[in-house]
Amino acid sequence: MAKTTIYAGLEIGTSKICVVVGEAKRDGTIKILGVGTAPSRGVRKGEIVDFDTVHTCLNDALVRAEDYSDVMIRNVFLGVSGGHIESVNNRGCYRLPADQSEITEDDVEEVKEIARNVPAPQDSISMHSVTRQYIVDGVEAVRQPIGRQARQLEADYHIVHGSLPRIQNSIKCVKEVPLEVEDVVFNGIAAAQVVLNREAKREGALMIDLGGGTADFVLYEDGMLTISGCVPLGGDHISQDIAMALQIPHGRAEALKITEGSCVYEDVPPGDMVRVEDDTGYVLGEVERAFLNEVIYLRVREILEQVHQRCEGHIGRLAAGVYLTGGSSLLKGIDVVAREVFGMKVTRAGSAPVSGVTATFENPQFSAPIGLIRYAQILDQEKPFLSPLKRLAHRMADLLSVAI
Repeated sequence: MAKTTIYAGLEIGTSKICVVVGEAKRDGTIKILGVGTAPSRGVRKGEIVDFDTVHTCLNDALVRAEDYSDVMIRNVFLGVSGGHIESVNNRGCYRLPADQSEITEDDVEEVKEIARNVPAPQDSISMHSVTRQYIVDGVEAVRQPIGRQARQLEADYHIVHGSLPRIQNSIKCVKEVPLEVEDVVFNGIAAAQVVLNREAKREGALMIDLGGGTADFVLYEDGMLTISGCVPLGGDHISQDIAMALQIPHGRAEALKITEGSCVYEDVPPGDMVRVEDDTGYVLGEVERAFLNEVIYLRVREILEQVHQRCEGHIGRLAAGVYLTGGSSLLKGIDVVAREVFGMKVTRAGSAPVSGVTATFENPQFSAPIGLIRYAQILDQEKPFLSPLKRLAHRMADLLSVAI
């Protein structure tokens, strides 16, 4: 029988806090045992600004996840986001000793350390160091260099780093629940594990996870992670724009965005009106649907254009196109705007099919938290083959010790 392991993923988002409990099997399948969500308060643009309020919301989500899954949660994989997250590609070069002609495991570890040694901004810490490819005597796209005859070995790495104080704050908040943090994961990388399949990554694809306060993105070329990052804008900013434009409470603006809004405004018939109400249901008046949609369009286009700018030079090589996920990807017409900005095929996608509680969790708003389960599964499967696992342990120890 295939071995199973139970993992818990935690996403502290701007709009919701989500705890997912999943059972991962060695054959690669995942069964979702329970999901607990709670409205998120005390979080702005993916970053915690009010610890006490977040504690309350997190406890609510945790209790619900434990009740649904019948699992006592003690450890979580923590997903993080925010404008502080950036990435860089770096290549390390190592020449084998003169008396050696075959690449050994020690040589691979040596070139990895060289490739990972990238100067980072002050107060930053490396969150992910992802191997893109090895280059053996100038031959690129080598997946397994050990045992090959060579004189020179290079390693091409994608490195994601974030603000150490902000990540420490997230860990501290979780530990005070109390929960132990197994690892810290960039939400964009987590979501990509269940949104993009191997073929899409090989053909070239850009995934954008549109949340309440952030838009996380990852870009793959030839199966290799090439660009990742975060734009600190999301669905909440669209709601704020509507609230300001119509002079209505934020909650009503959010509801209006979801029930009546669209990202397409040019084809709206003249005179098509939308009723505007306050929190009590009292009718404040009417607004032209074209105007409401234009407010939404302008902000959505700004978000997507910022992602496009960060991926400049790579967009034309994405045969699989753009994948939109996250709660804000449910906005009507957002795929139309994305095609306008990127000029290619656009797919609105949830997480890959999983078994368990209900297919509801294939909804795009659950891509990142379910992706945390997949990430944990992949990390666990790689453990027997990773001699530098101690490096991960040391990194987490450093994070946690400062966060206590």
